[in-house]
Amino acid sequence: MGWTIGIDVGGTFTDLFAFEVLTGEIRLTKVSSTPNNPANAVITGLKTLLSKAEINIRSLNRISHGTTVGTNALIQRKGGTVAMLTTKGFRDLLEIGRQTRPHMFSLIIDHPPSLVPRHLRFEVDERSNSKGIGITPPDLNSVRNLVPKLTEENVESCAIGFLFAHLNGSHEEQVAEILKDEGFTQPLSLSSQVQPEFREYERFSTTVLNAYLQPVVEEYLSTLEKEIIALAPTASLGINQSNGGLMSADQARAFPVRTALSGPAAGAMGAVHVSKEVNHPNVITLDMGGTSADVALIRDYDANISFDKEVAGFPIRLPAIDIETVGAGGGSIAWFDRDGLLKVGPQSAGATPGPSCYALGGQQPTVTDANLILGRLSPKGLLDGTMPLQLELAETAFLPLAKKLGFTVKKTAHGVLGIVIANMVRAIRTISVERGHDPRQFALMAFGGAGPLHSREVAANLGITEVIIPLAPGIVCAQGLIVSDLKEDFVITHRVSLETAKIGIILERCSQLLSTAENWFVNENIPKNKQFMTLSIDARYVGQNFELAVRLANGKFTLAQDLPNIEFIKRAFFSAHEQAYGYAPTADEIEIINFRLTARGRLHDMQDTNKKQVISSPPTTENFREVCFDGHYDIWTPVYERSQLCFGQEIIGPAIINQLDTTTVVFPGDSAAIATGGNILLSLGNNQ
Repeated sequence: MGWTIGIDVGGTFTDLFAFEVLTGEIRLTKVSSTPNNPANAVITGLKTLLSKAEINIRSLNRISHGTTVGTNALIQRKGGTVAMLTTKGFRDLLEIGRQTRPHMFSLIIDHPPSLVPRHLRFEVDERSNSKGIGITPPDLNSVRNLVPKLTEENVESCAIGFLFAHLNGSHEEQVAEILKDEGFTQPLSLSSQVQPEFREYERFSTTVLNAYLQPVVEEYLSTLEKEIIALAPTASLGINQSNGGLMSADQARAFPVRTALSGPAAGAMGAVHVSKEVNHPNVITLDMGGTSADVALIRDYDANISFDKEVAGFPIRLPAIDIETVGAGGGSIAWFDRDGLLKVGPQSAGATPGPSCYALGGQQPTVTDANLILGRLSPKGLLDGTMPLQLELAETAFLPLAKKLGFTVKKTAHGVLGIVIANMVRAIRTISVERGHDPRQFALMAFGGAGPLHSREVAANLGITEVIIPLAPGIVCAQGLIVSDLKEDFVITHRVSLETAKIGIILERCSQLLSTAENWFVNENIPKNKQFMTLSIDARYVGQNFELAVRLANGKFTLAQDLPNIEFIKRAFFSAHEQAYGYAPTADEIEIINFRLTARGRLHDMQDTNKKQVISSPPTTENFREVCFDGHYDIWTPVYERSQLCFGQEIIGPAIINQLDTTTVVFPGDSAAIATGGNILLSLGNNQ
């Protein structure tokens, strides 16, 4: 028992969420991010939280961290110098790729250049067949001769990717051992360990990305661990993965590519927790921060997992929360394109210099400036007034836009919000309508520092009638790190037809996965009552190019009692195909490509401790201000402090609800009810 702290590093702020396991106490804080060295903000925030909340250092048990170091290194191309060893004849595979254009309608835009220059890609004479059986052993003498070249080129890490290594990684392991024996001390990434799946291009790309990030993430984690040990010696450090689970710092060093979508994944896990508190199993999340907005779909309290993602233009084949990101944040800049049309984002003012109203040197009009002009943000400023906002600077930044459009400054600001809302609506359609889901059957959950400011209009555009605002919207990603499980994914590629398959073949592969998972549970010291697993397959019709995930078992199960028969597998596949494509021919032949198992170790359950006796009296306020909801007219609007609102109270719009980490806008005709866990349920009126 003791305190657990989740720390999420964003583009503008670094958020901290502390939870005391025994008493259920919660402590929150936010500090400005330090993009040049994210560890500085992490340590500063940790010191601030420990001091402000008066937390005893010795009672701090765990720190869970979502990091953007890997993502930023890819975007800025600031990873290590990488070499690659690959099968003879496959030196140029990374550049050949799939021969698809990055943009369907552009003949000019090209794929980003390979992270491994051609002179650092080396061929090894070796070969295995399509069954994983070795044909030609690797030429180890040629590998020995490469070591001086790698040293001469100051190579900081090395990727090893051989054809068919996903079936048998022994050739890669032999080469790795020779490199180590010859004195190569830099990190090695083996494709058979990073992600042992078929499709060599995606496997090689993921392995190279892992090697590219290893030096950067190693340096960051070493610095961070050193600081944390000095500050809180009793606390263990967990790093969030793109799949929404935690791993150890050592695992993060070995597989840094797993952190590429670490922050947004934590937000999805926090959203799952909040959705359980308010009994809404189906929600669409809107995580809007200072630079971007991330949207995800949660169905039956489960976030969708995707295996094919792109980060900074590079394909990654790893399990990750299915999140769509759009350049729409509080710092997104409004600008005129060459066609004369007004655009918002993806360029952002970020944390430095920030929006114009921050008075830190920014002079361009942003979404935050627009909200201040419309009265939706308080002129007193953010973070309980500790970060003042300058209305005059915001209006000055918007004046050139207004003059060019021939609008008032307020109408221009309202138009900018309309554009950024349209951008987010388009992203939500991508993860809902385009996946076969009707968004009107979901609630919208808005979080991030800017999410509750815009959630109502996003929901109205999608036909959604209910919006959930978590207790601490700006810190949901940090909260998600508190409730995340330890998690590990295992996969075996084995192509087998369901028409000719015997259940014994399927049982054998599943048994292999279960044995691997049991070893992981032992190594991680996870007790039996905290062990959970999800068993699934990737299946497709024969002749199709891509697979669909089909779940076979979930939670606690045994192969002997719980594994479905082949007919059940077929029905589950038909249902998944119907959901994704709208049809499912039942007479066509089906084949399995991958067997997957996700192992989870439950760290602790964060129970709701904020339920209160229903307060029948209406909330009161002494503060009012003029707020513009339609871009034309100001309405004298009551302003409530969220910390003063109690469970069971209801607010009828128009209203503004202020708190440390965000502002919630309640439009005229809408109602906001305080639900369990201190969450707000916003119901849209008939005037949407």
